[in-house]
Amino acid sequence: MTRKERYTGIIDWFSRNMPVAETELRYENPFQLLVAVILSAQCTDRRVNQTTPALFARYPDAAALAGATPQALFPLIRSVSYPNSKTDHLIGMAHKLMSDFCGEVPSDIDALMTLPGVGRKTASVIASVVYKQPVIAVDTHVLRVSHRLGLSDGKTPDAVQNDLQRHIPEDKRAISHHWLILHGRYTCTARSPRCASCALTPFCREYARMQKGAVKKD
Repeated sequence: MTRKERYTGIIDWFSRNMPVAETELRYENPFQLLVAVILSAQCTDRRVNQTTPALFARYPDAAALAGATPQALFPLIRSVSYPNSKTDHLIGMAHKLMSDFCGEVPSDIDALMTLPGVGRKTASVIASVVYKQPVIAVDTHVLRVSHRLGLSDGKTPDAVQNDLQRHIPEDKRAISHHWLILHGRYTCTARSPRCASCALTPFCREYARMQKGAVKKD
């Protein structure tokens, strides 16, 4: 199977079987999503969603968060991973939003990446989810699934992102990000992928290799 055929088959399956796919992070505006995505680094969305209601009630916007002290913010996010660094990132991000962007979350990826705690993955999530830009954020789920399916052999998130965006039509890129994340979260899991119940095995390069190996052993 060629890579083009693999992309076509996978996109077609998701389009028919998962026409609606979106982030599982709970938010009401771009600022809240930005905060949630920063908190989600190496942390589950479930944990973030348990943390953000009290956080947003206390700090509903960039102006309020910019006025926070580390001592006041830390207890609200102490249950997420790396709370010390994320405390600093959130306060620094809020200050930068106020000083450089009038308190509004920018839509440009390069501008987003000037904010503390915001790398290319986080910036791509905001650009895609909030501003509907044709970019695909690559987290650990997307990286793993892309390698296993055979969508990319890129060694870095940037290389995988480039491969995905080169092969996936612009109008499918935003939702493709969620397709791959959800597939990696619930089916193509890191330790015990559920191949027996996966509908993408006809297009999956890793599954084909496993089957070929099993035949050779027999």
